[in-house]
Amino acid sequence: MAKLQYQCTMSLDGFIAGPGGDMSWLSVYSGPNPAVDDLKERTGALLVGNRTFGGDDPLKGTEHEGEAYGGGWSGPQFVVTHRRMASPVPGVTFVGGLDSGIAAAKAAAGDKDVGVLGADIARQCLEAGLLDEVFVFIVPVLLGDGVRLFDHPGGATIRLERLSQSEAPDSTNLRLRVVK
Repeated sequence: MAKLQYQCTMSLDGFIAGPGGDMSWLSVYSGPNPAVDDLKERTGALLVGNRTFGGDDPLKGTEHEGEAYGGGWSGPQFVVTHRRMASPVPGVTFVGGLDSGIAAAKAAAGDKDVGVLGADIARQCLEAGLLDEVFVFIVPVLLGDGVRLFDHPGGATIRLERLSQSEAPDSTNLRLRVVK
C-alpha cells in the first residue's frame, strides 16, 4: 500500500523555501545523492500543493525547468487546488480537495510511495492523520527567513521515529516515520 511521504530539502535553520517562496538557493545542492536516487525510484506519484506547483523553480531557465526532481523523475502528479486551471498540463491532474487528491495519488502510485511536496499540503496531511513519513534532506545553508518545514502555531507535538539517516556530500538525509 502506498505511503504518504513528505519529501523536501531544508536549510539548517528549518526553511524549505526562502523569502517569497524563493527556491534559487536549492540549485547549489543538487549534486549526487544515493538517497535521492532511491527516493525517486520508490516514488510512484506526487501530491503537490498549489503554491508549490505554481511557485519558484530552482531550475528556472534550464532544460529541466518545471520538472520534478530536476527531470530525474517522471510520473503522475496531483495538484490540490480550489482554482480552475486555464489549460491542461501534461502529466498533471488538478483536484479540488485533499481526500480526492490522496485517493487519486495512492491509486496511481500502486505499491510505491506518494511524494508530498509543499509545506501546507504536508501540514494538512499531518493534521488529518494521513502522513506516514517525512524524508528531509538537510543542507548546510542558513536562509534566515522563508517557508518553514512545518509551521502550525499552537499545534500539538508530533512524534517522529528515525527510520534511516545517511550522508551525502551536500546533505544529511533523514527518513522519519510519523508516530500515530
